[in-house]
Amino acid sequence: MSWFKKLKSGLSKSSQKITGGIAGIVTRRKLDDAMLEELEELLVMADLGAATAAKVAASFGKSRFDKEISEEEVKEALASEIAEILAPVAIPLELDFTHLPQVVLMVGVNGNGKTTTLGKLAAQYVGEGKKVMLAACDTFRAAAVEQLAEWGRRAGCEVISGAAQADPASVAYAALEKARAAKADVLFIDTAGRLQNKAGLMEELAKIRRVLTKLDDTAPHHTILVLDATTGQNAHSQAAAFQELVNISGLIVTKLDGTAKGGVVVALAEAFGLPIHAVGVGEGIDDLNAFDAEEFARDLVGL
Repeated sequence: MSWFKKLKSGLSKSSQKITGGIAGIVTRRKLDDAMLEELEELLVMADLGAATAAKVAASFGKSRFDKEISEEEVKEALASEIAEILAPVAIPLELDFTHLPQVVLMVGVNGNGKTTTLGKLAAQYVGEGKKVMLAACDTFRAAAVEQLAEWGRRAGCEVISGAAQADPASVAYAALEKARAAKADVLFIDTAGRLQNKAGLMEELAKIRRVLTKLDDTAPHHTILVLDATTGQNAHSQAAAFQELVNISGLIVTKLDGTAKGGVVVALAEAFGLPIHAVGVGEGIDDLNAFDAEEFARDLVGL
């Protein structure tokens, strides 16, 4: 199945929630306040979030209030409104290969697919002929280091790791030294994601950034937050927490294959305005692709 079909299939649970609701609300009658309120509630249930749902419903109502509407017209209009919100943030990851190595810090809560996403990105750049290295800086979880090593094997990248429970910043420093010596194009750095201890994580990430600047005062060049779509509005609170911890430059949203909470992508775009570089729809090495605002919007409402 192609990536685009996986995305459409993956968003089917979200779109069924929306289209089923629209069918129950719209019966070829005029758009009134009651119908707008029902549509807004439906969008909230699809995880667009209260503020975004209110904005979409209000914008939709302005042009169509007191006019007869059909299900298809509602879906087309909602897709257009949602795409308008998403379009400014649909920005592919662009690395500046005039300054090497490009250092990309990957952050996110454990379990969000951060290491898997890093591996997929690494494979994409290797496929483009770039020399890619990976740094295993989630040193307190043996499983994280092993998982990254496996992705390194699959993608054909060298993985730099330290001793168990080594200082993550020291691993990052050694990795950047090696990447520079090897004339690598890209260094991806995998980090821990223990939000329960926010103060400890903040210091850990801050220290990684500090030691990187000792070797390259412009590093890291990108700090990407990986979010799990299946967590719905929890993804929103995670984004807020990490934005407080570290200067996030962009987002990647994973696990859109089969969630009924795909609308959270719209809520994230509206709330944070951060670039959404890519979305993931599976575990395969090719199941990550650039984010297309219009296609996502249409799939989300079942068009």
